[in-house]
Amino acid sequence: MSDPDTSTANGAPPPDAPGAVIEPVTGAEAVAEVADRLFSGDETRFILELFEQMDAQAPLMRLIIAGSIVGISLLLMMASRFIVKRRLAHMEEVPAERYRPLRWQAQDLLSSDDMKRGWMWLWRWLGWAVSALLLLNALTGVLMLSPWTLQLAATMIIAFVDAIVFAWTAFIGYLPNLVTIIVIIVLVRFLIRTLGLIFEGLRTRRIYLRHFYPEWADTSFGIVKLLIIALTAVIIFPYLPGSSSPAFQGISIFVGVLLSLGSTTAVANVVAGIVLTYTRAFGIGDQVEIAGTRGRVVERSTFVTRIQTLKNVIVSIPNSMLLSNNIINYSKNMGHSGLLVHTCVTIGYDVPWQKVNELLIAAARRTEDIAESPEPFVLQASLQDNYVEYEINGWTRSPERLPQIYSQLHANILDEFHGQQVEITSPHYRAIRDAPSTVPPVVSTEPGPEDSTDR
Repeated sequence: MSDPDTSTANGAPPPDAPGAVIEPVTGAEAVAEVADRLFSGDETRFILELFEQMDAQAPLMRLIIAGSIVGISLLLMMASRFIVKRRLAHMEEVPAERYRPLRWQAQDLLSSDDMKRGWMWLWRWLGWAVSALLLLNALTGVLMLSPWTLQLAATMIIAFVDAIVFAWTAFIGYLPNLVTIIVIIVLVRFLIRTLGLIFEGLRTRRIYLRHFYPEWADTSFGIVKLLIIALTAVIIFPYLPGSSSPAFQGISIFVGVLLSLGSTTAVANVVAGIVLTYTRAFGIGDQVEIAGTRGRVVERSTFVTRIQTLKNVIVSIPNSMLLSNNIINYSKNMGHSGLLVHTCVTIGYDVPWQKVNELLIAAARRTEDIAESPEPFVLQASLQDNYVEYEINGWTRSPERLPQIYSQLHANILDEFHGQQVEITSPHYRAIRDAPSTVPPVVSTEPGPEDSTDR
């Protein structure tokens, strides 16, 4: 009695035994047998035997099939090239403004020109891919024309089928993980949008939270958003394809080491920027002086703060430097009175202090942007060996014009003192001078008698 695994019931060898001949069958049995042989693990040998059977019983049929494959593939390739060229020519004529830009949060990630070039690039490469597949199909038909190349034709067909089956199987197997990732991303996006509305309410004072200042809202939302995104990345990582492979893990470790070694200064600037936000040292538009740079704060970013100086120059200062230097804010505590402008003069003991105070207050009152209320006042700052040091103080609410205010105040002081024949001196000047005390003559701007005559 023969082995049922190696023979059929009537003693004939099984269909998949070496040298067996495939009997022509029809109908559902033929479809079932072909499907069973194709997915039995020996597809190349089965297709080769099918080609040899066709070559032995109907060589003309094999040539007709091969010629049809070649002809149809070439015709389809020419048709695809014609369609793609017409499509590209039409897209070239269409203005770029008709393409919608890629927007995200009211920002154009890709402009209309970029979208036009992207679509043209996609169509161009899609045409080349279709042409390559059809050309490969035509090459398979050419290899079927000769009995010596049937083995290569069968191998190419099986390789193509295996690639499609592998890609489809991998996609079907990855669908549960893909659905999980999509659900997590949707939930996280909803959470971030909800938190964004809450922090927007805190920034606009629509939502009141005790001891939480409105200028903290943007920075706090950025920190919370970063933490949520980092946590989401950690959760999603195991569901990514290839996440468990050693190569993927090695690349992740390498990138982490590079970031940790090369971003020390960047991290310091980021942390310093966060600390400055919560210390409320200054805000956008404040007049400040930091590390010898005075001007108006025009931008605060993650890494640097930009100041527009009084000479209209933009200076970028790293946030870490701001944290390690004193910050003088001329706009922070304006209150009801404003900023106190002050300067010192030295006058000899021969001039009464009441007169000096009167002249200094008059100079301050003549200065623009120095308020009349509260009134300017004078302090006798010190009594030196050869002179008295006086300090004039006045209030202003225009800190952005401090250089002009000081310049005009000094000019008015000189005019007041020279007009009253009071000399502004210093001990060094008096020690080396051997001449009577003089003051510059007052230059009159009134027209004289000789200027009033008609010419």
